[in-house]
Amino acid sequence: MNDMSRIPARAIWSDDEMLECVSVIPEIPNTATFTFRAPSGALFDFLPGQFLTLEIPAPSGVVHRTYTISSSPSRPRSISITAKAQDNSIGTRWMLDNLAPGVRIKAIGPAGIFSHLNHEADKYLFISAGSGITPMMSMTTYMFDLGSEPDLVFVNCARRPGEVIFRERLEHMASRVPGIDLKWVVETPDRYKPWTGFQGQFNQLMLGLMAPDYLEREVFCCGPEPFMQAVREALQGLGYDMDRYHQESFHAPTESEADVPELDDVIPDEDTRAEVTFAASGVTAKVAETETILAAAKANGLNIPSGCTFGVCGTCKVRKTSGDVHMVHNGGISEDDIAEGYILACCSNPIGKVSVDV
Repeated sequence: MNDMSRIPARAIWSDDEMLECVSVIPEIPNTATFTFRAPSGALFDFLPGQFLTLEIPAPSGVVHRTYTISSSPSRPRSISITAKAQDNSIGTRWMLDNLAPGVRIKAIGPAGIFSHLNHEADKYLFISAGSGITPMMSMTTYMFDLGSEPDLVFVNCARRPGEVIFRERLEHMASRVPGIDLKWVVETPDRYKPWTGFQGQFNQLMLGLMAPDYLEREVFCCGPEPFMQAVREALQGLGYDMDRYHQESFHAPTESEADVPELDDVIPDEDTRAEVTFAASGVTAKVAETETILAAAKANGLNIPSGCTFGVCGTCKVRKTSGDVHMVHNGGISEDDIAEGYILACCSNPIGKVSVDV
C-alpha cells in the first residue's frame, strides 16, 4: 500500500510570490489561455469564479488588469486566466505579444465573491456572453471534477460558433456528465458550416426552451453590461426571484458584498400610474406601469393590430412620439426601428407620460 504520509505537504501560493508562465494556448482570434505555476511549487487555493489582478509592464508604463481565473481550484498545481484583446487593449495586447513560458509576472489576489460556492443550490443556470464565459468555465470544471452529477444549464452567446471559447472542452465534459446541459446562441453561422442551434439575441423565448424550470435555478450571469441588462429584464419580466440572480461585470469585478453595485434597472410598478396618449385618436388613458400599450389601447376601444403578444412577430409595431417605455421584446423589432422611435405595443410598459401615433 502507498504510504500517504510520504507525500510532502505543499504551501499555498500567496501573491508575495510572482507567477511563472508555463503555457500559452490560443483559443479564438485575439484570445489565449495563459497558465501559470508558482516557482516554489506552492498550490493554488481560491473559489471557482474569482479573479486575479496582473501587474503588466506595458510599454506606456505598468498597468493593472483584472482577469477571471478560468481554471478550477480542483486542479491546484497551476492557475490559468483567459484573456481577449479588444481594439484598444493595452494590458491584454502586451500579454498576447510578450507573455511566454518562463516569463514571470506579478499577480494580486485571488479575490471576488462571484462563485456558486457562495450560493449553494440544487440547480444552476449559467448565462454568459463572449469572454464572460471564463468564470462559468471555472465553476463548471469544479462541478465536473467532483465526480457527482450536477444540475446545470450552461448558456453562452457569441457572434459565431467559431468564437465560442472553450466549446470543445465543455462539450467533452458534457459528454461525460449528463448533468451539464450546454446551450449555444450565435448571431450568425460560420461560413459554409450549417448551424442548427439557437440563433439571434438571447431572449425570454429562448430561456423558456433552454431551461423550462428556470424559476427553480440559481442564476449566474457574466458579459457586457447591455447583455446582462437584457438578461435581467428577461428574468424580471418572467417573475424570477432576482435575489437568486448574481452577476459579474467585465470591467468591475466585486471583491466583497459591500462593493456590489445597486442595479438601477427600470421595473414597472403596478402601484405607479402612467399616462398614455394615443395622439392620432385623441384618447388619453391613465394606467398602471405594468399595463402594456396594447392593453391600454384595447381597454379604450382602440385597435392596434397584434399577433403573438410576446414581442416576436412585430405586428403591433407603432411609433412612439414622446416619453419613455420599458420594452422587453423577443426579436420582433430591429435596433434601427427602435432608434427611429418604434416600439412593440404588446411588450412595452409606459413610464410616466407617453404618446404614441395610434
